[in-house]
Amino acid sequence: MATLIADCGATKCEWRIISNNKKKSFFTQGISPYFLGKEAIILLLQKELLPKIKNTLVTEIFFYGTGLSNPSNVKLLKQVLQQLFGKIYIEVNTDMLAAARALCGNQKGIVSILGTGSNSCYYNGNKIVKNNAALGFILGDEGSGAYLGKKVIQYYLYQTFDEELMMNFNKTYQTDKNSILNAVYKSPTPNSYLAGFAKFLADNRGHYMVENIIEDGLNDFFLNHIYKYRESWIYPIYFSGGIAYAFKDVLQELCLSYELEIGAILKSPMNGLIKYHQ
Repeated sequence: MATLIADCGATKCEWRIISNNKKKSFFTQGISPYFLGKEAIILLLQKELLPKIKNTLVTEIFFYGTGLSNPSNVKLLKQVLQQLFGKIYIEVNTDMLAAARALCGNQKGIVSILGTGSNSCYYNGNKIVKNNAALGFILGDEGSGAYLGKKVIQYYLYQTFDEELMMNFNKTYQTDKNSILNAVYKSPTPNSYLAGFAKFLADNRGHYMVENIIEDGLNDFFLNHIYKYRESWIYPIYFSGGIAYAFKDVLQELCLSYELEIGAILKSPMNGLIKYHQ
């Protein structure tokens, strides 16, 4: 008998099996119901998940993922998991609630996700009370990997980067305008593609153009999200996600400049979720 917990983003999904106080962790491709249909998700899990747990009797599943503020997407994921695992206990919740439970436990706070996409909420120690609109990578996602990666692409294609960064970009990616545009406008997961270019920022820290992109992108998140909660000046601000963790020094500086109390910054909420559910 085992508990299966999933923390699923658009780029990758982290799974943790807990059985008799033993834990096993593994990853699969990310799942976004906005980009993958039911059959595609089933095939993905059959290929990447089930072989890794074939000798484990799963009795309950807690699935947290992106795109699950939409009730129809929650229904779809439940149907997928029930088809694969049968009539066991299954909870399907948002990645926002995952971050809140992992970071705050039973305490109040402003919780933000900065990963491939971005999101935020005010959590009252029990549930999400306020959730600012998350508009996706085309209309929003300020501060996210997709948002920052899009800036990198713009600076490259507009030749805004100086000679040093242009050379570094060409050496790192060996791509061109047509390949980039095809990937952005024709690939099934353009947000994940764009987010991949945020690594260029992490690899070139210290250059003033890179620092400007990072600070401006994260500041846009503060202005469009953190500032929308009056509770931001009362409770700590928590962050989760790869972008938050990679650029935590910038987040700390922004909180200091805005006179906000910063809480924990985690790359992944998984350990916090294990503690919460145990």
